[in-house]
Amino acid sequence: MQPDANDIVYTSYGFNTNFFKVLIDSLFGGSMTFDGVSALFLQIWTIYSVFAFLLSAVFIFGIIYSYIRASEMGEEEEKKLHDEVHRWKELHGGHIENNRWQNVQSHLSSVNPNDWKLAIIEADVLLERTLEKAGYIGATIGDKLKNTSARQFMTIEDAWQAHRVRNQIAHGGSDFVLTQRVANETMVMYERVFVEFGVV
Repeated sequence: MQPDANDIVYTSYGFNTNFFKVLIDSLFGGSMTFDGVSALFLQIWTIYSVFAFLLSAVFIFGIIYSYIRASEMGEEEEKKLHDEVHRWKELHGGHIENNRWQNVQSHLSSVNPNDWKLAIIEADVLLERTLEKAGYIGATIGDKLKNTSARQFMTIEDAWQAHRVRNQIAHGGSDFVLTQRVANETMVMYERVFVEFGVV
C-alpha cells in the first residue's frame, strides 16, 4: 500500500549495512562478500598488532640497553677520573713525601744529636700522614695504631717502637740522650713502615 498525502513517513537513521555491501561490491566487483572483507580486516589487524608488539619490544630493549650503557659509561668516566686523581697524587703528593723523607735523611746524616732528634720527629709526622692516607682512624698516632692489627699492618711493631722513641724525645727534652745508633735503628723502623705503604 502506497502512502498518500495524509500519511506521515518516518525515516530510519539506524546502522545500515547495505551501504557497506554496496561499497564492497563497487570496490571488489561483487567478488567478495561483507563477511570476507571482515575476515580480511581481522587478518590485517592481527598482523598490525603483532608488528606493533614487536616494534614496541625493540623500542623497550633499546631503552633498557641505552640506560645500561649510559650507566657503564658513567662508571667508566668515574673510574677514569679516580685514576687521574690518583696519578696526580702520585706525581705531586708523592713528590712532597719524598722531599720530606729526604729532609729526614739529611738531618740523620748530621753530626749534631739535635738533628737526629729532629729527623725522628719529622719521620713521625710523615708516619701520621701515612696512616691518615691509609684510612686509619684516631686523634693521635697511638690511637691510629690501636685501631689496626698485624694482619692489616705488617710493620705495626716497627711503627710502635719508632713512635715510642719519638715520644721519649718529645717528653724528655734536652735530658733525653739520643745516640746515633738508636737514631739509625729508629729510622730503619720508620723506613720499613714507609716501604710497606709505598711512601719511599
